[in-house]
Amino acid sequence: MTYETIIGIAAGTFTSAAMLPQLIKVIKTKETADLSITMICVLITGVSLWVYYGFLQNEIPIILSNAFSVLVNLTLLIFWFVFRK
Repeated sequence: MTYETIIGIAAGTFTSAAMLPQLIKVIKTKETADLSITMICVLITGVSLWVYYGFLQNEIPIILSNAFSVLVNLTLLIFWFVFRK
């Protein structure tokens, strides 16, 4: 594994995990009033484009990390609809 691949995996891990604390909080509290639906949608769009770019470049770290981020953010979006008042 090259140095660049290790850096890519590390960067992807940190950025993909960035929304996990928010998701955990929403699951625990069932409260989504403080979430910005616009931010979540923009983020989903951006990381989805990164996944597509990763496929175009055949870059597994980009694909995997951003696909995980899409999953986390889509889950957050679903909970936004489920728990909104």
